[in-house]
Amino acid sequence: MELKWLKDFVALNEHGSFSKAAEARFVTQPAFSRRIRSLENWLGVALVDRDKHPTSLTASGLAFVEEAKRMINDTYRVRRRLQGQETQKSLVFFAQHSPAVSFFPHWIRTLEPLVGNTLVKLSTGNLHDLTESFMAGMGDFLLSFSSAGDMGQLLRNDTRCMQVGTERLVPVSALTPEGSAMFSANGKAPLKLLAYPSDTYLGGLVKEFCLSKLPPDFQYTIVCENALAEGLKAMALQGCGVAWLPIGLIQNELAQGQLSILQDGLGTLDLKILLYRFRHTVKPEVDMFWQYLLELYNLSYTELRPAP
Repeated sequence: MELKWLKDFVALNEHGSFSKAAEARFVTQPAFSRRIRSLENWLGVALVDRDKHPTSLTASGLAFVEEAKRMINDTYRVRRRLQGQETQKSLVFFAQHSPAVSFFPHWIRTLEPLVGNTLVKLSTGNLHDLTESFMAGMGDFLLSFSSAGDMGQLLRNDTRCMQVGTERLVPVSALTPEGSAMFSANGKAPLKLLAYPSDTYLGGLVKEFCLSKLPPDFQYTIVCENALAEGLKAMALQGCGVAWLPIGLIQNELAQGQLSILQDGLGTLDLKILLYRFRHTVKPEVDMFWQYLLELYNLSYTELRPAP
């Protein structure tokens, strides 16, 4: 049994269709369907009448809805009680790999007067897994990039969000001993690229907003893939090719002349850095931290809210 199966089932009952419920739970419809099936297998009864359209629950399914809600509430009530027994305050963050390295350390350092002796926990991973963990209530905050195309993907009635920073992806190359870029988009040979896998968050953005904008006759070859920007930076420093990297990650390398931003039409991508939290929490340190941020960013940032 997994708690997310129960939450999936409740969402299915509330939304009335597998597609809408899967969207609300931030998973693909096939994955959502498998999780409902896993719940049915664990219980040993059918919860959904798959012979009817639109989606409807069986008699057992209808009887189980309130039981599922009670089990979810009981689980969270136990967690709140146990958390109330913890003596040390804590702030638990989920963050994508790149902002965790390029943004989070300096940002949390500037907030040290507020954090004080509070324990700061940071877990990194891909956006899909982090979102699922965050929505399951396993952490206090989610820190993520956001582009123009996916702005507000996590804006819900039970979450709050604010912008806490900006980032830019830029194409960079190592330098020759003479100080010029080792690679150029104007060269005769196909440009060597160091890429994020296309199924990763940054990989999808680079493909959609940068590579797709190149002239049809532009030639390039991907010589290395790595889901981590730190890994691509290391390869770029070794002169293996051109990589799109967060500029916050390469400030020192740019200042020291180890990397150079290519200005020959490869394109850049502006990103926002968003911080999410749940609207209600039992941890007073989370509320205090959030209120401090609202005051800190009052002149420059507006809290983001879901559309009515």
